[in-house]
Amino acid sequence: MTDTKKLLEQVKTGELSVDEALLQLKTKPFEDIGIAKVDLHRNIRQGAAEVIYGEGKTSEQICEITKALREGGCDKVLITRIDDAKAEALKTAEGHVFRYYEAARLGVIGDFPEPDGKGKILVVTGGTSDIPIAEEAAVTARFHGNEVECLYDVGVAGIHRLLSYTEQIMEATVIVAVAGMEGALASVLGGLTDKPVIAVPTSVGYGTAFGGLTALLSMLNSCASGVSVVNIDNGFGAGYLAGMINHI
Repeated sequence: MTDTKKLLEQVKTGELSVDEALLQLKTKPFEDIGIAKVDLHRNIRQGAAEVIYGEGKTSEQICEITKALREGGCDKVLITRIDDAKAEALKTAEGHVFRYYEAARLGVIGDFPEPDGKGKILVVTGGTSDIPIAEEAAVTARFHGNEVECLYDVGVAGIHRLLSYTEQIMEATVIVAVAGMEGALASVLGGLTDKPVIAVPTSVGYGTAFGGLTALLSMLNSCASGVSVVNIDNGFGAGYLAGMINHI
């Protein structure tokens, strides 16, 4: 039984008053495990638990943080930017169901919730090379209780491909546009729909793409209304934001 659940059981049985339980919750908003201060109250504040950024952390550190989150009451945990070795370490850890999404470089502990968003999120890519970032966005959105549909390799170099999916574009509640090169996909989608478009510039492209900077600037300068932009290759941020919009 988690500390939070035990606390609630004590309130239920009368061992603790509501005010006493509230005081205990307020005095332990995070768990200091030495290598990290794990935020246990993020779910209370924001409606979603802390997400572990796996890049730069060792497998052992990720496992320790995961354990702290689960003991703190998180029944499901999302770990971003991990590789095969870190995924294997998490897979062999005891006491949880673990799934690894290799293309997205994401690990998920626990089961996905039933979608409870208002509609459907559509994740669109300009090319096949953008799919890893799009998958990061799609899995993140599903993890946070959203129905997601993906539409890949429909960039402006063959715009007839995109236009053949006009119905799906119109039906979506929010669209995530993932593209490198010159990043024109977001502007085109912004001109086709009355729904918000979240643009994700990727680092895909030749020399003057400058690692995604060209796509980023193009998306920031979009003449289409309703287009917002996240950081280069930030599929997680786009998927999270799309999920928030879909739950309003």
